[in-house]
Amino acid sequence: MNPVLVAGIGNTFHGDDGFGVAVARRMADGPLPDGIDVVDFGIRGLDLAFALTGGYRLAVLLDTVQRGEHPGTLYVIEPQCADLEADAVSPHQIDPASVLRLTRVLGGACAQVLLIGCEPATFGDAEEGCVGLSVAVAAAVDRAAAMAGELVGEWLREHPAAATAPSQQSMQPLEQTS
Repeated sequence: MNPVLVAGIGNTFHGDDGFGVAVARRMADGPLPDGIDVVDFGIRGLDLAFALTGGYRLAVLLDTVQRGEHPGTLYVIEPQCADLEADAVSPHQIDPASVLRLTRVLGGACAQVLLIGCEPATFGDAEEGCVGLSVAVAAAVDRAAAMAGELVGEWLREHPAAATAPSQQSMQPLEQTS
């Protein structure tokens, strides 16, 4: 298992909500250093929560974030533990905070989580949706992919043993059946 997960989050049928998916796809199409898994989770929050319990040391989540800035503005956010406390957890919600709460409920957590968020312009009509990113958010995809690559590269330089050391999960013996 690789120590780093880059996870694209979003619904491609709701306009700019597909930002994280687009960035993950862009990264997956390019050269990647060893030690990184890039996965398009789309709207599969439960799958992402289970992945985060699997021993990753760093997770970079890619998603839209509404903070009131101009569409296409990028943010790097490190969710704090206090931000994640909540009584109710739903496996059907995909927003990063809900996924991280669910990960805790499942009994695991990633050592470090970063969120690269992009200010959206539109999610389309609530009933009809909208396929495709707005011009401003589409223009941010390459910048976000580069930002994710820089963050991961910096982390790998700071943790060189993590990229070469086998994870505990990969060291588990295989069960033999007769």
